[in-house]
Amino acid sequence: MTDLGGTSDAVAFVGEWDGPVVATSVHAGHELRPEIAEAMVLDRAERFREEDPFTDRLAAVVPDHVVTSRSRFEADLNRPRREAVYRKPDDCWGLEVWRDGELSDELFEGSLATYDAFYDALAPRLDALAERGPFVLLDVHSYNHRRDGADEPPAPASENPEVNVGTGSVEDDLFGPLVERFVGDLRDASLGCGPIDARENVAFEGRNLAWWVHDRYPRVGCVLALEFKKTFMDEWTGELHADRFRRSQIGLAAALPGLHIELEKLR
Repeated sequence: MTDLGGTSDAVAFVGEWDGPVVATSVHAGHELRPEIAEAMVLDRAERFREEDPFTDRLAAVVPDHVVTSRSRFEADLNRPRREAVYRKPDDCWGLEVWRDGELSDELFEGSLATYDAFYDALAPRLDALAERGPFVLLDVHSYNHRRDGADEPPAPASENPEVNVGTGSVEDDLFGPLVERFVGDLRDASLGCGPIDARENVAFEGRNLAWWVHDRYPRVGCVLALEFKKTFMDEWTGELHADRFRRSQIGLAAALPGLHIELEKLR
């Protein structure tokens, strides 16, 4: 693991970062810097429900990956910079987050520093990958599907796949076969439990991290924004369902060899 000097408590890189497939899990963190924690009134359990717990362990299926420890309620690394810090309820699903109703300018600037540190650290590593040719970044997230309550029916499966593969800003003419291969390999990873319900752009299409990579590395970088439905955990209690989670890990691992094959075709 490579730490990042003054930001080593917020962002770290695992692996050699010399291959064409890397992964991030930018919403997995739960920590807050002390002054942000002091200003926050949002209940820890409610905050945890809106974060993407355990997705760092999914991203770790890829040997070269980023570890981020800070909560999205400090800085949301997958939003444009101007929207990255939740200052008022309208910024974050109507939640009351801050003791005084709105985040102060001073704390806001400190959170932007967390945001900037992530992208400043990621850029040189991806620059080096891009120099060697096309690469894939798997941007791993998770999403809630029981928002009406723990005892209420889940959201319809027809509109909420087990894995949503977001490719809204991917250059389809170049990376289309790679995307098709990945979704197919993920779907075919039955693991004795039937195929994984993996579909493209049903509920999510990818956001700022994908936009940033595709803008910075046109026709070289390809971000697949993966949203795993929280069937691998109880989104209301935070309890992990180990068997279901392992199925997600194995399924993702089974789809990696195809990415390497398709990237080799593009070199």
